[in-house]
Amino acid sequence: MIRTVVTPKKNRVSFNIPDKYIGKKMEVIAFAVDESTEDVIYAAKSRKSFSAASINTMGFKFDRNEANER
Repeated sequence: MIRTVVTPKKNRVSFNIPDKYIGKKMEVIAFAVDESTEDVIYAAKSRKSFSAASINTMGFKFDRNEANER
């Protein structure tokens, strides 16, 4: 992992990456150090589907005493 803090003098920043990163998928994030994390925009986040984890609870009765037995 590479982490660098820069103060740009123009609207363009370039950097070199190690040879071991060539051909690998990389994520580049840019934000101002004093910027709150609430303002961060996440682009192209994939959504996960949990439809395979569905169970039928029809007729199930929860027994708190049984659940707390040790």
